[in-house]
Amino acid sequence: MSRLGKKALQIPDKVKVEFKNHLLEITGPIGKLVQPIDERLNVKIANNQVQVEIKGDSKEENRLHGLTRGLVKNALIGASQGFKKDLEVQGLGYKVALEGKNLVMQLGFSHPVKFAVPDGIKVLIDKQTMISLSGADKALVGEIAASIRAIRPPEPYKGTGIRYVGEHIIRKEGKTAAGAAGAVGGK
Repeated sequence: MSRLGKKALQIPDKVKVEFKNHLLEITGPIGKLVQPIDERLNVKIANNQVQVEIKGDSKEENRLHGLTRGLVKNALIGASQGFKKDLEVQGLGYKVALEGKNLVMQLGFSHPVKFAVPDGIKVLIDKQTMISLSGADKALVGEIAASIRAIRPPEPYKGTGIRYVGEHIIRKEGKTAAGAAGAVGGK
């Protein structure tokens, strides 16, 4: 059995949890999440705690046990507190605006890039260069942040592009630095 899988999860205040037909429904102030549970596992809800139990004892079931507990934990946190990712846009003339459900970005291309924001994700723009994504589903918030970053990832020479806040970009030297070094020893 998974050591983490055996641990019970505390249900936060203002969160309601129901288990039926191998679906775990978690409803909280941030949103409602539905987590499918494999048939080889069972979920017990008692004493304001959620316990994921394993029915058999195979290697695959042990793996599912820990994974499912982690997914349930993320759903509980997401329904009560939510998850957040922050991105920053760096570059001359690079800016971001929100038009309805679309994120419109000027990223040095010949045209503005429109990105449709899915339901369940809340977007806030600050100073036209900061994007803040938040939502109840941890996987969806991370996926949308990665999709936005992939439109114009930070490049290693000038560091322009979209990056996570606090992300360190390893910078490279330009051709002039290498050319000057070669000319010194030259023939």
